Amino acid sequence: MIVAKKFLCGVLSACCLAFSCAASAQVDTGASTSGETSPGGPGCYDAEVFSSKLISGVCWDCVFPIVVSKVVIAGDKDRIPAGSASSTLIGACMCYDDLGLPSFGVRTSLWQPARLVELQRQSGCSGVLGGLRFPFNRLYQGTEQKLSQQDQSKNDGKTYRHYHFYSFPLMTMMDMWVPGYCNPGGYMDLDIMYLSEIDPTWNNDEIAFFTHPEAALIASPLGAIACIPDAFGANIGKPIKELYWCAGSWGVLFPTSGNVLSRENIMMTTSLMSARALYALHRRGLEWRSIGDDVMCGGEMSPYLPKNQYRFQVFHPVSETDDNHVMGEMLYTWALGRTIPAVGEDPVFLIWRWIDCCNTSS
Repeated sequence: MIVAKKFLCGVLSACCLAFSCAASAQVDTGASTSGETSPGGPGCYDAEVFSSKLISGVCWDCVFPIVVSKVVIAGDKDRIPAGSASSTLIGACMCYDDLGLPSFGVRTSLWQPARLVELQRQSGCSGVLGGLRFPFNRLYQGTEQKLSQQDQSKNDGKTYRHYHFYSFPLMTMMDMWVPGYCNPGGYMDLDIMYLSEIDPTWNNDEIAFFTHPEAALIASPLGAIACIPDAFGANIGKPIKELYWCAGSWGVLFPTSGNVLSRENIMMTTSLMSARALYALHRRGLEWRSIGDDVMCGGEMSPYLPKNQYRFQVFHPVSETDDNHVMGEMLYTWALGRTIPAVGEDPVFLIWRWIDCCNTSS
């Protein structure tokens, strides 16, 4: 009964956050937060985050395996990512508090739902917050390359969308069991972390280059060819972390902008965009590395994307509840039938991250 009350309070507080944002946001002319279609553009629809999908739309089995000390409590060992903590022979660990006093504990590792990222065609549209619109203009309205379009003189094959990145520590919000050191970044509730509309690097490839100058080292056909092994690895659930510029079957992470030259479907292009956004946020110090022996007492900053610590799940429009997938995994294993024409073409991905932490008594 107590757990149910805490869960209800968490849901209500999140709903109040969405309501307060909706009340303060200005609505574009000719459109409303109810999801009506504005003249000349697609509608802004509710992703139903604050609904029964908060429970039914999440792959709860994807939390496993859970590793305590050296023992895999449940789940498939193959889902433990490469580079995870090994600790000592007995799985013991030690962390220090603010006074420098040691606390002893055991290694605890598991997958946690941590972030939401939505890819929108309309500037300022937030499906996560119930379909409201932030007051952004339409200067960089999203575009979608059509497979049927043959006249290349009128379209260069570019797909562009905006993204909104949210913290979503669902297990913490629901007051589920989460060890004290297992929250790198410190987010405790649904919160807006980043909006691409205010980021000039997202719509301009040249500006994006200056935030990732190492892209010049791999800006060649050989750089793309080197991603072939990563594509094979991703399709067996083992992306190669050393090939940090590759996103497996999805493409190349550079430039970290929203311009994707592709004739593939919606899930392919938006998956690559979400991976690029995640890389950019790591470079800017907004995301943390949570995998490895050196992060057992809290996360560490990582200027490069630790691909092996992340898995992706389609949350909206059609939830991927049976499993999630690694970065770069081919579409045929998870993306078929995940969109709905007209009302469900702006995906929301739930990002899972692997947590290695020292579970102490304090």
